[in-house]
Amino acid sequence: MENTLIIKNQNLKLATVLAQKIKKGFVVEEVNDKLPFVVLSKKPDKINHRLNFWISCATFGLWSIPWAFKSFEAKKERKIIIAIDEDGNPFEDKCYS
Repeated sequence: MENTLIIKNQNLKLATVLAQKIKKGFVVEEVNDKLPFVVLSKKPDKINHRLNFWISCATFGLWSIPWAFKSFEAKKERKIIIAIDEDGNPFEDKCYS
């Protein structure tokens, strides 16, 4: 009985973290209930290059550095894993594929 209560409590913690990530645009790819973990992915963001070009022109090219960094980071598809550790605390880590 006590083990069932602990597992349900851990899944509740996992579910709250999962709900927060889904609100941020992540999509569930894989769920494992035996070893409570979830693999999430997020599609690459779209960059408004026209707007960034005009901001770069208005700032005499200073905005081109953050624009380049933003464009480089937006191309990547992000995958993360959310799991429960030995102490029952949820943690998040990057997935390397």
